[in-house]
This record gives sequence, structure tokens and C-alpha cells, in this order.
Amino acid sequence: MTIVVIDDDPTGSQTVHSCPLLLRWDVNALQRGLRHPSPLLFVLANTRALPPEAAAARNREIVAALEQALQREDLDPSELVLVSRGDSTLRGHGVLEPQVLAQELADRFGSVQATLHVPAFLPGGRTTVDGEHRLHGQPVHTTPFARDGNFGYSTSHLDAWLEEKSAGAIPAGSVLRLTGEQLSRAAASRRQDSGAGQGPFRALVSWLQALDGNQPVVVDAEHQEQLNALGAAVSVLQGQRRFLFRSAASLINGLVDGGGEPLGPQPLDAEGLSALRRCDPSGQPLPGLVLVGSHVALADQQLELLLEDPRCEGLELPVPRIARVLEGGTPDLLLADLEREWQARLQRLLADGRTPVLYTSRGELRFGEGAHADRRRLAFGMDLARLTARLAAACVPQLGYLISKGGITTGTVLAEGLGLEAVQLEGQLLPGLSLVRPLICGELLADPSAAADVAGLPIITFPGNLGDASTLTQAWRWMERGV
Repeated sequence: MTIVVIDDDPTGSQTVHSCPLLLRWDVNALQRGLRHPSPLLFVLANTRALPPEAAAARNREIVAALEQALQREDLDPSELVLVSRGDSTLRGHGVLEPQVLAQELADRFGSVQATLHVPAFLPGGRTTVDGEHRLHGQPVHTTPFARDGNFGYSTSHLDAWLEEKSAGAIPAGSVLRLTGEQLSRAAASRRQDSGAGQGPFRALVSWLQALDGNQPVVVDAEHQEQLNALGAAVSVLQGQRRFLFRSAASLINGLVDGGGEPLGPQPLDAEGLSALRRCDPSGQPLPGLVLVGSHVALADQQLELLLEDPRCEGLELPVPRIARVLEGGTPDLLLADLEREWQARLQRLLADGRTPVLYTSRGELRFGEGAHADRRRLAFGMDLARLTARLAAACVPQLGYLISKGGITTGTVLAEGLGLEAVQLEGQLLPGLSLVRPLICGELLADPSAAADVAGLPIITFPGNLGDASTLTQAWRWMERGV
């Protein structure tokens, strides 16, 4: 089984380790990724940063390149399991992307029997109970994430959510539910009746086998064992039935476990990961840099607490001012002047041994209502992420580590700022908080001359919606001690 995860931001590998995350998806890059010994391959599409039509086009492009890569590597498409990884708080193109992927799979490899929606991220308290998606027990539509300017929604019941986000194309009444009770019973009996028996695990296999016509299914999940049982049942049907998944991170562990290749414990614990911090030639630890691009309320709280430590100093990127510059007559000249000023301040802080915290001013700019406003909001978000990425990239030779909070910010830093083709997922520093390092060999850098600057740099990929008020400070303290 080859599990390919098309990730809408770079944080979906937050429950696994020892696998590659591709930041490009040309055929050659995908071939190199498929040769990696891990059963998992993540491809960063960064589609949460794109308007719908561009997100759809990117998914089509990735599947077209993947088809060629599978052919060149002589891999059987029937062994492919495709996952569209999305946000565990339901932000993103959660209906559009699986619809596009299901059509692409049908056109290239044969029909899809069902799309399973599994947004549970269990280490982060995201569960689905009786078809309702929850965050630490609270219906997710009552949290600030449901008020996202681009991807807001009004219900936590996933069948109704699918109807809402599809504008009625997926009626709630057409959605099936795989219940927590079914999965728990299957998990308890998995070892006993995985053969020819007729117990609850075989019943789960039969339930999945009966699906057809790209049936929409929502999946309850409160415990990892439930998702492991689902993964095992999918594995039994591999080559017979084709399923597509729109999921958060926890299902991916279940698919790997079900495929018979459990990941096991990560090679490095938090202490070992923090010890990857780079040092100068004399062995002295190099300073770190923290980026905060996420605008959710939790990120505000985490930033405020981090800046209370006198060893950190904030450098604010004033979002309204940047917007005015970009909309003015000579944006390139004016923005370049501002960048030089901010870069000089960053360099002074690094030279003093402080940790610069580069953050966008808090709050979310309003661009009006409707599709045009949504496009403007997304386009400006990308402009802001690229600015942050340029500032971070200029500091890289002086850095011992980088912490980047916010999926769009992090994806842009990795792919555009650092010019990487791929990173290696080393493991989680804290639950759901991954540390990656550049994969550098052959053509893995857009600018090979920069290889020495980024080699070995540990980068913490920090989701905007992860943790509590103290989690960013905890991550920073871990990296500061790891020498």
C-alpha cells in the first residue's frame, strides 16, 4: 500500500514521523518521494491559500503528475491510497478538493466507491461523536474557527456541513455515517475475526464493501483504535474497492497501521529533537527565529505570552500599512524600503543573541463580502506570507532553528523562502507539533548554492489552531535548551 497525502497546508503530518513532505509535485520530485522507504508520502499543495478554481487546478495537476510517477516507478495504481488532508477545525476547501480528486481518480484509475470524511485529530482534542464534530467537547461551529473570513460555517453536524459547503449538491440525507460503536466493536474483534469469521470486524469490511457510486460517508472517531480498525478494513479491500479520504491527521496513522507497517515510536524524543539546533563552528548554539502569521485568537494569546519573556523581542509587520503600500502606485519600491528596515532590525536582534519574533499585526483585514472579496483576501494573505518568507530566508545562515506558526506562512517559507523541494519529518516536539529538516540531495533545492545555508536547519511547523496559550512558549523553550 502506498499512501499519498495531498496536504492543504504543511501541518498534516503532525501525528507521524520519518517520512518526506514534498514541496513540489513535478513528476521527478514525486518519483523521488515514492522511492522513500516510508509507506507515507506527503505532498504540500498549500491549497488553503488559494481561491476555489486555483485549488481545483492544483489538485488536478498533482494527480496527473502522480499518474506518470507511478507508471515510471512501475507501481500498481490499485495499491494507491489517496488522502486529501484538511483542517481538523473544518477550514479549507473541504468539499471541493475531494470532489475534484474523486473525478481525477475515476478518469485515470477507475471509479471511486466512497469518499470518507474523517476530520478527527485526536491529540488536539478534535473528535467526531454521533456525526457532530467537536473541539475539546465543544461543537466546532461555536468556536472562533467557524468564523474564519474565508472558510466559515454554521453547523458542526458533518452531514449538514457537507450540504452547506456544497451549496446543496450533497444533501444531508444522502450522507451515511460510520458510527463510533461500529468502529469500537470492530477494533475489539479485529485480531479474532480478521480471517474468514463473521464478527464485528468482518461486518465493518462488508459495510465498506457495499459502498458504491462515490457515496459520501462521515466517520465518528474518539479513539485511535477506531481509526486503526478502519485502516485495517480498508487494507483488506485494497485492490477491490477504491476509497478517497478527506481527513485530518489521525486517520493517517490508522491507514499506516492497517496496512501492516506500524510506524512505531519516533526515533528522537523531544530532547533529541531540540538537540538538532544548529551551532556555529566553535560549537556555540545559533539563535532562533519565531514567525507568527496565523491570525486566529489562539495565536494572539500564544504570541502575547511568548513576548513576556525578556529574551524574546517582537517585530511587528503592520498589516494595514502593508496593504496600503501594495495598493499604491509604486508598491515594489516602497515595500523594498520597508523590507530593508525590518531586515536590519532582525539582524541586530540576532547579533545580540535575542530571539526575534516576527509577527503580523493582529486581527484580520476586511475586504467586503462575496467571491471577489474572498479572492482579494486570499491574494493579500499570500503577499503577506511571501514577505514574511523573504525576511526569514535572509536570516537563515545565522539561525539555529526556526519556528513558524500558521499553515500558509509555513508552506510559503519552506517552498518559496527557502526554495526547498522536500523536507524530512523527524517527529513531534509536542503533541501535534512537528519538526522537519531540509532534504538536500541532487536537485532538491531551487537554488543549489543555498544548500549550505539551510542544511540541517530544524523547522517547527506550528498550526494556527494548535495547543493552548502556553504551547508556543513551550516549543521555544524546548529549542532554546536543546544544545
